[in-house]
Amino acid sequence: MKQKVAVLGPGSWGTALAQVLAENGHEVRIWGHNKAQIDEINTQHTNHHYLPDLVIPESIQGKVSLEECIEEADAVLFVVPTKAIRTVAQEFTEKCKNQPLIIHASKGLEQGSHKRISEVLMEEIPTEKRRGVVVLSGPSHAEEVAVHDITTITAASEKIAAAKYVQSLFMNDYFRIYTNDDVIGVETGAALKNIIALGAGAIHGLGFGDDAKAAIMTRGLAEISRLGVAMGANPLTFIGLSGVGDLIVTCTSVHSRNWRAGNLLGKGHSLDEVLENMGMIVEGVSTTKAAYELSQQLNVDMPITAAIYKVLYEGKDVKQAAKEIMLRDGKTENEFSI
Repeated sequence: MKQKVAVLGPGSWGTALAQVLAENGHEVRIWGHNKAQIDEINTQHTNHHYLPDLVIPESIQGKVSLEECIEEADAVLFVVPTKAIRTVAQEFTEKCKNQPLIIHASKGLEQGSHKRISEVLMEEIPTEKRRGVVVLSGPSHAEEVAVHDITTITAASEKIAAAKYVQSLFMNDYFRIYTNDDVIGVETGAALKNIIALGAGAIHGLGFGDDAKAAIMTRGLAEISRLGVAMGANPLTFIGLSGVGDLIVTCTSVHSRNWRAGNLLGKGHSLDEVLENMGMIVEGVSTTKAAYELSQQLNVDMPITAAIYKVLYEGKDVKQAAKEIMLRDGKTENEFSI
């Protein structure tokens, strides 16, 4: 059945997801603050800054008015940076006049509060203005979805009917959705894999080989699992799409902003130089701070995260940080508490 879907955030991922929805026959509107960008979407059917080679379906309507974008929407998809989630959710609540399903496809932890994105959304959007919250996450690059590469991700919700609804919205012959009821695990895996991708990029930038890359990904997954379990997640989630799947794609692809940022750090660039060079938000930088603080609060050992935190926020030398990780006391492998 044709649905009205509002996409909040015309970045690369928001644009790619809007394309999937439009190709599936839904009525899609996409909202952003930048009038020039929205005008480009409406008149030229392109979004050159984010996806320069994509021709956007003409049926997608760009909106600079949030109220117009969400009017009578059956579902509202948040794809804005983590730091903007609370502000946009507040504006949505002020202007929403019905009860759409809330979906988010952002990946991070809120600074200060360390809250997951769905927690922020549920705090700011009252129950009378949402009929559920669903997390859409997994191994995916906008650049590949835009050209119909085969992609599989997860729709997670405490209400499985809501997850199945999102599954039906997005599923087609190149974009496959699985459902999951472990919202904590899916969101934690989505956020923390960006930290490990920074490390994987740094390992490459330092000139280390495949052994080192495998090591940081595997032990990074152990850290993600430990923190997730401490937060209440199902450990099995971390061997699924939003865990090891997302970790693999983010740590091995040149499409990954976090990998590219880490690679520049490994080559000796300062954090300020890296962020200026990227020109887009690198979620792993802020997530590292939130996850490090959360690990201290929950007494969870996360040596890779701690090392990356020291590089980003205390100016520690990248190569020295890697050496210190290797020289820690010996540990056992299969323990969530180690």
